[in-house]
Amino acid sequence: MNDIRLICFDLDGTFLDDKKNIPPENLRALELAAARGVLIVPATGRIYTGVPEQLRRLPFMRWYITVNGAYVYDAVEDRAAARAEVPLDLALRFYEYCDGLDCFYDCYQDNWGFMTADMLAVAAERIPDPGIRRLIVNLRTPVPELKAYLRDKGEPVQKLQLYFEDMALRAEQLRELPRRFPELSVSSSVPFNIEINAGNATKGRALLTLCGLLGIDPGETMAFGDGTNDLDMIQKAGLGVSMANGDPALLAAADYITATNNEAGFAQAVERFVLDTPQTRLFGEHKER
Repeated sequence: MNDIRLICFDLDGTFLDDKKNIPPENLRALELAAARGVLIVPATGRIYTGVPEQLRRLPFMRWYITVNGAYVYDAVEDRAAARAEVPLDLALRFYEYCDGLDCFYDCYQDNWGFMTADMLAVAAERIPDPGIRRLIVNLRTPVPELKAYLRDKGEPVQKLQLYFEDMALRAEQLRELPRRFPELSVSSSVPFNIEINAGNATKGRALLTLCGLLGIDPGETMAFGDGTNDLDMIQKAGLGVSMANGDPALLAAADYITATNNEAGFAQAVERFVLDTPQTRLFGEHKER
């Protein structure tokens, strides 16, 4: 394995604990790795403003892979380094199909969230994860009807997201949607959602794009994840790490399995592969998983 020059990491279920807090060991691991010249890049399904402010304030943070790879953001120059979006007509056709399902949905467009007002009211009451529920309420603008709003605006969509209460229906649609809409990328980041991006918008492709821009060999990267939206990222990285709480597909594909997000598994793996000296020991003993 080459020396690690870039660490790319998912947020929910990976870098953040289940209460959406940053374990102090994880923050310290970022600081120590950055001090060694390692580039630190969050790779999230969230928009940039959904990244915890505690991370965005760090002086070494510049690059962000957001919206599952649909938007690679340079925070220093305040510009998109790369973008890949769902054409409007395809997004509308997809939502028309979803209207026949027992679910509610929203979208990201222009780095902000939009949701039919009635569906947002339902989400505010029924989303089971309080952290995700809070994000949805804070990062969505309610509109009278989402499809009509998108038609009037006439622009492509960064990400479409579905939320389910019926887990059997969700499992069925995880199988059905790739067959019905092969031009789209279908994944999930939490147990009750499905995330839809353009076929060329994945975290893995965004990682390779960023490596090309920065002159970094992908073999010199380390990537962390827990959901299926992280799968191709950990496959394309030089060292792909799954959290112990990861989806079975990630656990099977990972080069290394670290501890859970509630056990600062991110910091444990960074210590093992990037900071493994007595001076930077974050934990008393390494944990093999």
